[in-house]
Amino acid sequence: MKRIKNHGENGKPKLKTRRRTRKPCTCCDESEQLWAWSLLLPGKARRLKQAKEEAQMEVEQYRREREQEFQSKQQAAMGSQGNLSAEVEQATRRQVQGMQSSQQRNRERVLAQLLGMVCDVRPQVHPNYRIAA
Repeated sequence: MKRIKNHGENGKPKLKTRRRTRKPCTCCDESEQLWAWSLLLPGKARRLKQAKEEAQMEVEQYRREREQEFQSKQQAAMGSQGNLSAEVEQATRRQVQGMQSSQQRNRERVLAQLLGMVCDVRPQVHPNYRIAA
């Protein structure tokens, strides 16, 4: 009987066995364990692990970029709000100054009018008064 490559003693094909790997224990440094286990992993698992690490790096880079964009947009929005509050404050100051100047200009005239009304007494009968007969 002729032997065929990758067949066992009985002529049946050999079953390929997978290398068993242990899960790393949680009490030790995980990065050291991952490095140690990566040396034991077969080529496909090592490539998968490398791809996972690269994907994580890309995700972190994308997250940093989005965070920077968010910060710049937030700064622009807050900056415009800061300008708006400064403009409102300046307009309020102008209005208060206008009121104060108007008060200074009209003060003497208003006091004279008020004193004239209080001190100038004209006796007259109220229109609602009814003479009881």
